[in-house]
Amino acid sequence: MDYFLVCGLGYLGQHCVVALKNFGVKIIAIEKQLPPQWEIKNLDNYLDQLIIGDCSKSSILLQLPINHIRAALIVTTIEKINIETAITIRALNPQTRLVVRSVRDNLNSLLSNELGNFVAYEPKHLPANAYALSALGKETISLLNLGGLRIRINRLQVPDYHHWLSYNFLDEINNRHRRILSHNHQGDLPPRSIDFHCWHPEAKIQAQDTIIYVETEENYFLNKGYNFNLNRKNNNLNFSHFRSLIQTKISSWIKNFWSLSLKQQVAKVAIIYGLIVFLLLIIGTILFSFFYPGTTLLSSFYVTAILLLGGYSDLFDSFEPISALPEWLQLFSLALTVTGTAFVGVLYALLTQALLSSKFQFYNKRPPIPKADHVVIIGLGKLGQEIANKLRELKINVLGITFNTIASQSDFLDIPLIYGHNLVDSLQLANLETASSVIVVTDDDIVNIETALLTQKINPRCQLVIRTNGDTLTKNLGGLLPAAIIIDPYVAAAEVFTGAAFGENILGLSCWQEQTVLATQYYIEEQDTLQGLLIAEVAYGYGVVPIIYQEKSEDEPIFLPSEDRRLIPGNLLIVLATIAGLKAIEAGDLKPKQWKLKIIKASSKMSIFDGITAIARIAGCPLKTATETMNNLPAILPFKMYYYQAMKLKKMLQQNQIESVVEQNSSPIS
Repeated sequence: MDYFLVCGLGYLGQHCVVALKNFGVKIIAIEKQLPPQWEIKNLDNYLDQLIIGDCSKSSILLQLPINHIRAALIVTTIEKINIETAITIRALNPQTRLVVRSVRDNLNSLLSNELGNFVAYEPKHLPANAYALSALGKETISLLNLGGLRIRINRLQVPDYHHWLSYNFLDEINNRHRRILSHNHQGDLPPRSIDFHCWHPEAKIQAQDTIIYVETEENYFLNKGYNFNLNRKNNNLNFSHFRSLIQTKISSWIKNFWSLSLKQQVAKVAIIYGLIVFLLLIIGTILFSFFYPGTTLLSSFYVTAILLLGGYSDLFDSFEPISALPEWLQLFSLALTVTGTAFVGVLYALLTQALLSSKFQFYNKRPPIPKADHVVIIGLGKLGQEIANKLRELKINVLGITFNTIASQSDFLDIPLIYGHNLVDSLQLANLETASSVIVVTDDDIVNIETALLTQKINPRCQLVIRTNGDTLTKNLGGLLPAAIIIDPYVAAAEVFTGAAFGENILGLSCWQEQTVLATQYYIEEQDTLQGLLIAEVAYGYGVVPIIYQEKSEDEPIFLPSEDRRLIPGNLLIVLATIAGLKAIEAGDLKPKQWKLKIIKASSKMSIFDGITAIARIAGCPLKTATETMNNLPAILPFKMYYYQAMKLKKMLQQNQIESVVEQNSSPIS
């Protein structure tokens, strides 16, 4: 019997134990010192054996059935111990899979070459991509770089005038560059667990539906901006629609304006006043020039400027009635002076604000603090820095806030930074009111909670992403801040370590519906649970999404390969999967095929020939069976399929003028 070994039962190690137990395997753990209590309740119930001692010592490891250790997850907090343990285990068992917690990339690469069957991860770096993408809002779920091919998982709430609304069926969205993962009608509750194959191919797309799909980044940018079809004939856009749109925009602007802070209102008022003063300067010049025909435009300009700068008494300093000017022009002159005085006051306010803010700019080389539409990262430890790098790769404006007063400023010269001593002052200085997202990833959960609540109070419209440590805290904070995205980095990392323990290469992860989706690479081998299956059977039988296929190592990888390809040893397949999908593949637990196809009639002999080919290719049944079925119509194909297989075959037969019906338990779907 094979065992899985977990070395180090800290927070990460405990979650690795839980994730492994979901696979139903035997688990042995080594911990140097028994803690007063476990982070995870009843952890003892998950373990088949617990050994107290130093996992790097041969004497401790020899207490195990070392020849039956299939994989060792070495996740102590001391990197030296992890490396020593990996080397010792390899000396005792050359076959054990080694999954090590380590941040040293060069050393890990060398050890992988020397030890073999070795992989290393830094748990704090693994979820950085998930944090960064969560901050981008609801549209982008994940951005993965898989062998040089950049893949996006996007979420779209279909607007009222999107070109997808012209499609007859949901399945028409799928093409060579894009594949649907999920579809929900407006008002439907999202499923609690991720199911990649819960959408109906022949559903009608409606406005405000939510569609999640995967596509290449090249295709994303190619179609970006083509969200609306403005053809009047197709969408019946008219003047009243544009007028309503403009009114909505103005109303939204006014509402947002009054919700801004005083500092931002002053800045906007200054712009408005500046425009008014410029307009009054032109009007005054024209009026004075017109009233005094003998004067010049330049003199009229100077008179207007003097009035705007508060010089009313310089021009009209007598108590006697001014008969040379009409009363309305005297009143206009007074209005110029009042307006100019107010404008000067606003300018003083802006200058004072700039002078007070300048004391926080520690170095001239540092970029200025962004004014709007930026992402604020609070906490610049290893995880925070990694998130900042990910966002800068995506060309996102980033502002960092750190409370580490002894941190070297040279580490952060390329991003705007606030060294905060007081949380409230730091948040106010960060232009939080206009920030698009806030990521809170300090090492202190209490600071994270306080920061999250303050952020919610200051700017309830921003996307809030929070780091937590602890299952109870994550659940309770989710109830307190339902709109926030809450990610426990060690829970996400534990699933990566666990997936890697089964020999899979985890290429990336993303968080979706409070679950982790792993991009996992498989090399097909003899006696593999994937060997001999159609890609369709892998997808629908194991509940995963095959996204990249490579026949041989020297061949070009194929994105979203055809589902009728059969996997043989030597092939490479990359899939999107939850931990449940990986577990199903590991156990070879294929879902049963429950659908069949009733073929009613074909229009011609050529249709029959094409139908035989389509049946053999898509259903994967023997050519003889397909031929006998098509030559004896009407008939039921004596070969069960998965639902999406059957629907695809029905669609293909329809294109070849063959009528058919998909059935389950005698319930037809025509």
